[in-house]
Amino acid sequence: MKSLLIWVGILMALGLFVTMFDGRTSTAGGNTVAYSKFLDSVDEGTVKDVAISRDVITGTYSSGDKFRTYPIQDATLVPHLRAKNVTISAKPDEGTSMWMLLLYQSLPFLLFLGIAFFVIKQMQKNTGGGAMGFGKSRAKILTQKEGKVTFDDVAGIDEAREELVEIVDFLKDPTKFARLGGKIPKGALLVGSPGTGKTLLARAIAGEAGVPFFTISGSDFVEMFVGVGASRVRDMFEQAKKSAPCIVFIDEIDAVGRHRGAGLGNGNDEREQTLNQLLVEMDGFEANEGIIIVAATNRPDVLDPALLRPGRFDRQVVVPRPDIEGRIKILEVHMKKVPLAPDVDARTIARGTPGFSGADLANLVNEAALTGARKGKRLVAMAEFEEAKDKVMMGAERRSMVMTEDEKRMTAYHEAGHAIVSIHEQASDPIHKATIIPRGRALGMVMRLPERDSYSYHRDKMYANLAVAMGGRVAEEIIFGYDKVSSGASGDIQYATGLARDMVTKWGMSDKVGPVEYAQPEGESFLGYSSSQPVRMSNATAQLIDDEIKGIVEGGLTRAKQLLTEHVDQLHLLAGALLEYETLSGDEIKKLIAGEEIGRIDPSGPKTSVPRAGTSIPKTRRPGGPFGAPTPLGA
Repeated sequence: MKSLLIWVGILMALGLFVTMFDGRTSTAGGNTVAYSKFLDSVDEGTVKDVAISRDVITGTYSSGDKFRTYPIQDATLVPHLRAKNVTISAKPDEGTSMWMLLLYQSLPFLLFLGIAFFVIKQMQKNTGGGAMGFGKSRAKILTQKEGKVTFDDVAGIDEAREELVEIVDFLKDPTKFARLGGKIPKGALLVGSPGTGKTLLARAIAGEAGVPFFTISGSDFVEMFVGVGASRVRDMFEQAKKSAPCIVFIDEIDAVGRHRGAGLGNGNDEREQTLNQLLVEMDGFEANEGIIIVAATNRPDVLDPALLRPGRFDRQVVVPRPDIEGRIKILEVHMKKVPLAPDVDARTIARGTPGFSGADLANLVNEAALTGARKGKRLVAMAEFEEAKDKVMMGAERRSMVMTEDEKRMTAYHEAGHAIVSIHEQASDPIHKATIIPRGRALGMVMRLPERDSYSYHRDKMYANLAVAMGGRVAEEIIFGYDKVSSGASGDIQYATGLARDMVTKWGMSDKVGPVEYAQPEGESFLGYSSSQPVRMSNATAQLIDDEIKGIVEGGLTRAKQLLTEHVDQLHLLAGALLEYETLSGDEIKKLIAGEEIGRIDPSGPKTSVPRAGTSIPKTRRPGGPFGAPTPLGA
């Protein structure tokens, strides 16, 4: 609005300027005629009256029309007019006052200065204070008049929240801790994966603390001029001292706090000078009492050790991905803003989203709300959450794919093979859903949901997962023959090989190789440098490892073949149901295996039921429903 008003003022000034210079000519009305034509009109007696001035002659014809002309040195004009009985009057010259003349002369310069001042102000706003403001801090005092966040809005990361609640309590009542000689922490570093809630925690601190809260990004310190970042650090701490006690939040501190001397050549002098100044301000000769630094990063491995030592960052608060109970609390926070149907179960959704961060769960709830709105529903039901979860994890449905009947049947048997092996493996997680609808890059899936989050895996569950992964390939071979096995099991083979390799080289689950780690290092590298050295092993050991990996994977293949051969009738039954309904829930699959009818209402026709075990596969297919190709097992 301010910029708009400035431009309106400039346009009005231009309009006034043009009007003032054109005013003198506009006041004299009438058409301009030649002096000779004016004399002819006088001779004809058609001129009624004239007004004579030094610069112009104006008059009126007998018809009432006005005219004007410009005089020349003619001494006979007045006698000529008197002879024709023309009324003559004298018009004084319109002299220009000194102030008006000064305004005429200065207005263009004033207009130019106004435009230049406006442009300079805009440049100063974009460069943090103009030519003399490069060294000024860009830290802003966070004001939350609307959308205030408190610790009640932070869910699923209770341990990290408690660490920061103590800091806020210290700011509110420092005497409570000072009685026992405790000192306020100088800094807290929030470490966690992207989307886990580091910035949300910082906003909660601002909402709870009741003290000035300065926020800045690590990239705001770095400029193309050497020394600017260090100057901004000094200016930021000067502002903080004036507002102490206060909190300074530096987001993405790894942009300025990277390890010194790890770069090429002499490194980045500007970034290193900025880091040096930050280290001095945080713990130098001059104590910065009452200033707490809260920083956030998802790359603690690249930070300089001097930045992480006690006295600068006294606490490193890990913000992990939430467990199942944390995911339930996060979902409940975000679901408060969404009208829910009675069938929505936050625990079921949390079980199906292992590894999701808080941002992922917020996106899931939002996608479910958008899906419900797209369908014209007033409440968001569990079906919308399931569809949103599938969309977030695998992408949107690809129902436009056209596949042949043979490809559809192979897809159904592939996914049914995964499901049947999973059902008969006791250590396998229960099946949540089986589908042959392609989504994103996945063309079908059998999803299993663990009863709870697992922080370690047992040998029996690993062997069960290997058998389930091989179930799709084995089902294709049993039903269609050795020569008709497709490439759809490539993802399954990749998963099984990786799991077997970890069992042998990381977890010591091979009797022949023994409890020795042979896995390649996974240390973080910075600018091409890695502190971890590659594993050294003999050719005989490498061959032994390869043989053990192959043996473990083939063991899973043998186990899957044994189970599917014993329960081939269930394989036929489940494949037929997938061809009929495209998607089956875990409860429906259990009913089918138990010989019960699921009795689901088919959207394209009347109520139908899948045949019991032992009957033939339905020959008819629901039209218009493309099916996916065999794909990796997925979750």
